[in-house]
Amino acid sequence: MRIAWGFLASVSLILGLAIQTRADDTPAELLKQAQQALQSGNSNQALALAGKVIAADARCTQAFEFRGKLYGSRGRHAEAVADFTKALEIEPKLAEVYNLRGAEHFKLGHIAESIKDFDKYLEYKPEETPGHWMRGISYYYAGRFAEGRKQFAAYEKVDDNDVENAVWHYLCNARAVGPAKAQGEMLKIGRDRRVPMMEVYDLFKGRIRPDKVMAAATSAKPDERKQALFLAHLYLGLYYDSQGDTKQAHEHMTQAAGAAPAGGYMGDVAKVHLLLQKNAPNQK
Repeated sequence: MRIAWGFLASVSLILGLAIQTRADDTPAELLKQAQQALQSGNSNQALALAGKVIAADARCTQAFEFRGKLYGSRGRHAEAVADFTKALEIEPKLAEVYNLRGAEHFKLGHIAESIKDFDKYLEYKPEETPGHWMRGISYYYAGRFAEGRKQFAAYEKVDDNDVENAVWHYLCNARAVGPAKAQGEMLKIGRDRRVPMMEVYDLFKGRIRPDKVMAAATSAKPDERKQALFLAHLYLGLYYDSQGDTKQAHEHMTQAAGAAPAGGYMGDVAKVHLLLQKNAPNQK
């Protein structure tokens, strides 16, 4: 979808900078230094400082949340889950931490756990329910297609120009009512300006063939081409998967996973798709 759920993924790593703290630094001051280090682009220093905060105050939920986000941004998803879990053990009403942990569970392929956390988050933040497309994707991979269809239908109230939402609604609906009926019930959208999303919409609508999607992506402007190719491979992978063509689905998903933008949730979707495919009983 449109939101990238990374944690300052664009910062560069500056290696070898010594961590200097005073003996009288308080946990609050150390956490402030960790935040400043991250803003300066030194995630290694930020990580070490967060560890110092936790060593000084093992009940500092802010430090566990901060370090969990940082672990997540570095692809250390199991460690992120552990830190978010610790924060919730200390303070069980941290709504946003449930949401963060749900995303990390998803990235590990823990689909049921991700839904449980997203549901808990939405208990505290019910106003966020229509826009919670991440839960919709988890519903899809959990095989809870009717609930996924409902989630993506609700997202229309948030953005009715998002082809991705219409496609995920179709993917859930096709499993619930069949491809032909789902095609006729595809959500209507306005204009998604991202290349090649209008072609992706037409593909799932049955108006064009897959090669038109790749043609649009490869002809994108140079500054848009990388993102366009990622989106093309991701949605072609999902298209072929919905058609039962596992070979082409795997090839496109592998391309999407390799081209995934840093810190983008949809890139993690491609990786999780491959992980779940690999672990499926008929793939072993």
